[in-house]
Amino acid sequence: MSTQARGLNNFISDLRNSKSKSEESARVEIELAKIRKKFNPGDAKLASDGSNPSLSSYQRKKYVWKLVYIHVLGYDVDFGHAEVLALVTSKKYSEKMVGYTALSLLLRGSDPVMSRVIDTMKSDLTNAPSSSTNKKSNAPKNDAVQCLALCSLANISGLELIQAMHLEVQHILVSPSSTDQVKKKSALCLLRLTRTSPNLISGREFAPHLGNLLSQNQHLGVLTSVLSLLHGLALQQTPSYEILIPHVVHILSLLVMKKKCEREYLYYQTPSPWLQIKLLKFLQLYPNAVENHDLSTTGGGSMVGEEHVGQLIGVVSKILMETDVSDSINKSNADHAILFEAVDLIVAWGTSCPVVLREGAMKLLGKFISVREPNIRYLGLSTMAKLAQIDEASVEGAKNHQATVLVSLKDADISVRRRALDLLFVICDTDNAERIVDELVAHLVVADASIREEMVLKIAILAEKYATDLRWYVDTILKLITISGDYVSDSIWHRVVQIVTNHPQGDLQGYAAGTLFVAVAPARCHETTVRVAAYILGEFGFLIAERPGMSGDEQFRVLHQHWFTVDTGTRAILISTYAKLANLYEECRPLVAPVFAKSKNSVDVEVQQRCAEYAAMREAFSPEAVEDLLREMPPFEDKRRSALELRLLETEGENSAAVAKASIPSEVEQQRALLAAQMLSSGPIEEDMVNGMQPIEEQDDELVSKPSDEHPEDGDVDRAVGADPSGDVDGEGSAGGGMSQDDQANRVLVGIPKELIPAMRKAFSNLCTSPSGVLFENSMLQVGVKHEYVGAQGRISVFFGNLHSSPLQNFKVRVDQPDHLRMQMQGTQDLIDDGEYDSPGCTVATKTQAKLMILLEVTAPFDDAPSMRITFDTEEGEHHDYPLRLPLVATCFMEPVNLDPGAFMQRWKSLEGQDRECQEVMKLPPNAPEIDEKYMDRVSKIIVDGLKFGRCQGVDPTPWTVSGAATFRTGAQDMNGNNINVGCLVRVEANPRANAFRVTTRTLHPLCSKAIKNVSLVSIKLAM
Repeated sequence: MSTQARGLNNFISDLRNSKSKSEESARVEIELAKIRKKFNPGDAKLASDGSNPSLSSYQRKKYVWKLVYIHVLGYDVDFGHAEVLALVTSKKYSEKMVGYTALSLLLRGSDPVMSRVIDTMKSDLTNAPSSSTNKKSNAPKNDAVQCLALCSLANISGLELIQAMHLEVQHILVSPSSTDQVKKKSALCLLRLTRTSPNLISGREFAPHLGNLLSQNQHLGVLTSVLSLLHGLALQQTPSYEILIPHVVHILSLLVMKKKCEREYLYYQTPSPWLQIKLLKFLQLYPNAVENHDLSTTGGGSMVGEEHVGQLIGVVSKILMETDVSDSINKSNADHAILFEAVDLIVAWGTSCPVVLREGAMKLLGKFISVREPNIRYLGLSTMAKLAQIDEASVEGAKNHQATVLVSLKDADISVRRRALDLLFVICDTDNAERIVDELVAHLVVADASIREEMVLKIAILAEKYATDLRWYVDTILKLITISGDYVSDSIWHRVVQIVTNHPQGDLQGYAAGTLFVAVAPARCHETTVRVAAYILGEFGFLIAERPGMSGDEQFRVLHQHWFTVDTGTRAILISTYAKLANLYEECRPLVAPVFAKSKNSVDVEVQQRCAEYAAMREAFSPEAVEDLLREMPPFEDKRRSALELRLLETEGENSAAVAKASIPSEVEQQRALLAAQMLSSGPIEEDMVNGMQPIEEQDDELVSKPSDEHPEDGDVDRAVGADPSGDVDGEGSAGGGMSQDDQANRVLVGIPKELIPAMRKAFSNLCTSPSGVLFENSMLQVGVKHEYVGAQGRISVFFGNLHSSPLQNFKVRVDQPDHLRMQMQGTQDLIDDGEYDSPGCTVATKTQAKLMILLEVTAPFDDAPSMRITFDTEEGEHHDYPLRLPLVATCFMEPVNLDPGAFMQRWKSLEGQDRECQEVMKLPPNAPEIDEKYMDRVSKIIVDGLKFGRCQGVDPTPWTVSGAATFRTGAQDMNGNNINVGCLVRVEANPRANAFRVTTRTLHPLCSKAIKNVSLVSIKLAM
């Protein structure tokens, strides 16, 4: 070689001996100029293909090799293509070898000259093998030339070349006359072509040819190359190659079970590990291969027979049982590569995989995550995270190794720490969430900076997903900010704000406000703490304003002490908070005004604009408009994926086990979403009940008068819809019935005057079929109600406005919680009297209001509205005790059902029976208007809009009948986990001559029938 390419060797030596880059470049330029002159001498005539015919074979090869070497060094080579093509078209093997090598490196598939080489490549690929026996002959050896052409074609991969040559490559691959070497090259070449042009091959037509290759060829090198091609094709057209699973299983069985392997393919006594890995990777593309197969029988109509399924499971079982850590690092790596692919196959099968395989894999991985070799620990942790996602049993199996995983969290290798963090994330659930989160928070103190951001993000997601008490979630995020505030992104504290805003149940908002007030009180705290505290105190600071040391001006002072140490983004949040504090508390306005005045000239446009607008707001708008602008923010829209989950997806990708875990809502999240369903897309909670609520229109007292003797059951009506809303005005419950004798002696006891009872009946009856209104009002107090319902759940907001000239002290509200209702209540501090301890009550200042919110879910039919008792004291020494009833009746939980006449009558007849039917005739009073079509239209509107029944048209030919159907929704569940609902039918029949109505209800539950009848009767009276 040295005598044949001496010039090339000298050139390479000169370049290696260059002392600088410039010297090397100069030498290259000299050589390029020399080669260019040799290829295109001015006085010589060139051949038709552009090559120089005067060059000898030695010179042409030498100069082309120099161009290749110069190209490999990184220099541009833009000439000599004609000489390269001349070498490719040569009949000599030595020239073809140089030509194809240069063709692969110096030319691209889009170059125009490539069209001139297509015929030559086709000829080289399709010519029959040479029969020459002369060993000294330089004639091309056809299999070697085919390999050269295939390698060159694979490297160039031009679209024109692919379209022209792919059929020849396929023919060579499946041809019986092709040698094993050529088949290997053709398989890999075809793989490259299909990656460049995915729709090149029809899987349905080509799959049988691959099946023949897998079944007839025993050469492991060919099988390895064909499996690479098969895996690539199956990724593009997965269903088309499912018929090859039996062939793949058979080959895998020969390697694993029978150890059938040629000696040269044994790697440390492991039969062809690379082929085994490729076989397992192909099987992972078909997760349903073992589904719905009875392994105790044979046969079946599936593409994968029972015999092959049993054979495959046996192979995987043997891999799991016989793989162990070896003293030889090379053998250990090969064996474990096969093992982890087998476990990935088990993960792909999911729940269809036999339980014994899953348990065996989990046990084996538990052993590997405790070994000293970091690579095996890394793979063990990563694979266990995937395996743990199959089902609850797999999670429980992984949780048995929780202590070992926590140790790996402190490993010296950061990649191992990351996989341990992923696994902890996956195995976390409601039972162990607090321990895992606490461990992660404790480790965060000493964690490297490179992993802190990832840990903070995952801790925040876990705390949110599994927080049975959202107060713990708030505390956890505050710990994260304290420990690693610089790594807490905006999306994390934004999420805290969203959760606190969207979950008013319990005392979360008040707790968050109080906790953040304490956190931001020190002069030195992280800026993120200031941001979240500013927002929460601006929205919910009023809930703690009556606590000692947490008044409105104190909230301003603890926030404003950080004004000069925070950036402009935080100042913008503080400005909005100051505006809300000044709106709520008169004492804050003199403190806020100088800040706004000084910051009107701020260099930051956002700060300047906010200060100018807030300062001018009270002059430009009415007080009511300012109140409306600065009221509490409405609940945030609950998107399918939170910003934290999207951030995790962005950093780790869709294939991450942590991303898959985060995308599945936990049971806690589902319950939380259920309770907060009423808050979504609803307006702000706050209502100005003192000034903004319109009084109830005056109506005829006869509408809610006491029942006459003609209708002895009307007492049920009164009780169900609150016609006697004070219940026990003259009994024990009235006027402080629960007070001690000393208190009764020292204070004047005041109850509800009897003259207010008719107005209360009107108000209550109206509220049973309308979303808001005034429930009770006298010279002291106004009680307003706003309520809404979806299915079995509801939200009731009650507002207690002080109409008196002095504050109402010791103001307390006690709500009855019957067994058929699940309730969660939140309100002004110390407003709720739950009976567990002696609440001091709150103070309602003049022209202000206290607030109570009730989230509830009905679990069973009922016919009695829950009671609510209001007690308070005045400065005149009076103790007021008002027993009321909430406008919560059975029809609140109805969902309309539209039935055609035939279906309605069929169900009506099926519900016959004394326990299912409830009927009553009601005669209107003498002064009531006559029953006409307009009256019936009003009755129909009440049945549809007020009682939430679906109007069933055409059931009766007469216009004096209204029929409806609905479903009473409950949150209770049967043995199968389905919600229990009650179908309800109602018919209202009018008799204009007698000026009377007959109401008939039929349901499966007697209480439902009775409750609907009672509400219907009172609602019909309201239609007058």
